[in-house]
Amino acid sequence: MIVDGPAICELINEYAERGLMLHRSLESVYTSLRDFHVAEQDGRVIGCVATHVFWSDLAEIKSLAVATKDRGRGVGRALVSAAVADARALGVDKLFALTYEVAFFAQMGFEPMERDALPEKVWRECIACPKFDACDETAMVRMLDTSDSER
Repeated sequence: MIVDGPAICELINEYAERGLMLHRSLESVYTSLRDFHVAEQDGRVIGCVATHVFWSDLAEIKSLAVATKDRGRGVGRALVSAAVADARALGVDKLFALTYEVAFFAQMGFEPMERDALPEKVWRECIACPKFDACDETAMVRMLDTSDSER
């Protein structure tokens, strides 16, 4: 919802201040608001994730963030499951993430992949990143199909 925009932006930028995510402007959050799922508790946003479609067979999980005091309670798992469901509903075959949380994404059925295997279209976004020349995130992918069950 529109009212969630500032809370999503604040949550993402909290992680960005720790060097764990890229900063997002409120404008960029509003522009991609339809890509987002949020987790709420007692009327406040405690987590968010976006599913960004790149091509007919490829989407990215972006901006996965859970409020620090709400981590470890399954919020991130629920948000990733929502992103996977989104990608499936759209008919996307492959979902990827660039992450520091390798163990978490592995538990969610993602496997490490070579960043170089990502299409050029993805790299167009990466080139704007301040870490472009020394990216330390791990690329992970999960193949989706009709027989793929939730974890």
